[in-house]
Amino acid sequence: MTLQTALQQGTRLFEGAGVGSPRLTAEVLLCHAIHAERQYLYAHPERELREVEWIHYGRYLHERMGGKPTQYITRRQEFYGREFRVSAAVLIPRPETEHLVEAAIPLAHGMIVDVGSGSGAIAVTLALETAARVIAADISADALALTVENATRLGAAIATAQCDLLSAFADSSIDLVVSNPPYIAETARESLQREVRDWEPGLALFGGADGLEVYRRLVPEAWRVLRPGGHLALELGFDSLAGVRELLPTPGRAIDDLAGIPRVLVCQKT
Repeated sequence: MTLQTALQQGTRLFEGAGVGSPRLTAEVLLCHAIHAERQYLYAHPERELREVEWIHYGRYLHERMGGKPTQYITRRQEFYGREFRVSAAVLIPRPETEHLVEAAIPLAHGMIVDVGSGSGAIAVTLALETAARVIAADISADALALTVENATRLGAAIATAQCDLLSAFADSSIDLVVSNPPYIAETARESLQREVRDWEPGLALFGGADGLEVYRRLVPEAWRVLRPGGHLALELGFDSLAGVRELLPTPGRAIDDLAGIPRVLVCQKT
């Protein structure tokens, strides 16, 4: 079995199974199986797979056709130009969340807390892009372990706190709170792609019946721990701006994503 034949077979299998971007997905999984970069496939199409490589590649194809996200198979996802390790214990970082990071960077000084750090994509990026002290907070020990792994690999100096939202932090002690909280309504569960619904952690996806449950708890907690003049920066669901604004003392500033959807809300404690 040559690399070219393996790639062709994987692509056909994914096309038949309705997997998105079948050719690219087959390339990524084949590269993962042989521990090589994508250009290697096209520079050496005649190279034959070793038995162990074919076994791994076959397993990856089977897992992906069963709905397992590619990122959980390869255990990696790029975010803000860096490669992060991911696992089924955390959400896969999305490009939309980079808008939250970009909004937070100009506000980053003193002490920052990333609530619900997951893979650590936000916390690690802010630590590397700013001079602020960053604390990653998450209720999940597995998520925090992955945050630490990513911080160590990428050379980011961060602290961690295992707690529910901001329960571990003192009043008026934080300069910036950032969070990408669970914001999908439970009623939308069945409409999600199976890769999301069946594989990503529900604790990090669903925000109660209307998607606002975590915001209702987080906003007053953030106002408690923020110093006067501090900021709260939140990622939003595609239809959650109005509901989140009702929870805040001031309307804040909404930032749209590239599709024109309000994706981030920044509010200052005055």
